Amino acid sequence: MSAPAPVAGGAAAEGPLAIICGGGRLPGDIAAKVQATGRPVVMFAVKGWADPAVVAPFRHHWLRLAAYGTFLRLMRKEGCRDLVVIGVLLRPALRQLRPDWGTVRVVPRIVRAFRGGDDHLLTSLGRMLEDDGCRLLGAHQVAPDILAGEGAFGARRPVARDEADIALGLRLLAAMSPFDVGQAAVVGNRHVLAVEAAEGTDRMLARIAELREVGRIKLPRGVGVLVKAPKVGQDERFDMPTIGPNTIDAVARAGLAGVAVAAGAVIVAEPQEVVRRADAAGLFALGVTARESA
Repeated sequence: MSAPAPVAGGAAAEGPLAIICGGGRLPGDIAAKVQATGRPVVMFAVKGWADPAVVAPFRHHWLRLAAYGTFLRLMRKEGCRDLVVIGVLLRPALRQLRPDWGTVRVVPRIVRAFRGGDDHLLTSLGRMLEDDGCRLLGAHQVAPDILAGEGAFGARRPVARDEADIALGLRLLAAMSPFDVGQAAVVGNRHVLAVEAAEGTDRMLARIAELREVGRIKLPRGVGVLVKAPKVGQDERFDMPTIGPNTIDAVARAGLAGVAVAAGAVIVAEPQEVVRRADAAGLFALGVTARESA
């Protein structure tokens, strides 16, 4: 899987980079990386999701989720063309949206976008943004070092049983891709224990911990792997699978052996802290190669 050429700075960069900022620390980390290249950034922080402490160090504007017209006006005023969407944003119900006047003109397109899975929604909204002059970029294009590399991140390595679980998990995720389900699964001793759906990775792992506690999962602690990979054909500008320190904590609570992600296709937030927590918990964390993913 080849990553698109980075465009954080240099001749390919045109004006400040706009970042639609959801929850978590990752938007701030990416903004800092881009700004370090000499390119200005403007954060468009989504009310109710973005963390004020993450946004504060950067030039920013606060927006409601459906304030599309306001966003376009501010983005043009700031001289932005390139746009990255990053951070936690859960899919709202249509009735929860409070569109501004600039959004009213695209309401039919928004309604059609909601008639499908998350990939359909995001791709449709991406086309709408591009039609209005935005150039959408993946976070990995402006900060390439956020992607998982190949091999082990820390001190621990998987054993043969773990490698078999990883291979099964990758095949499972690839097979589920046409159904737009999720980007993660838990496999233990070649048994599928859980598949990520609307609840997200952390809650899926919490479910594994609960199932162990009530005896529904009989495997001993230290058996089982969290596997994460993007859907086949996924638009990499949106919703790339991500792990971070909280993922490692959840894997430990679930009693698993470790986590494996598709190298070059999964974002690792706070990588040094990921390694520290994985080593402290006796877990492995690694990126699997494209050949292994296939």
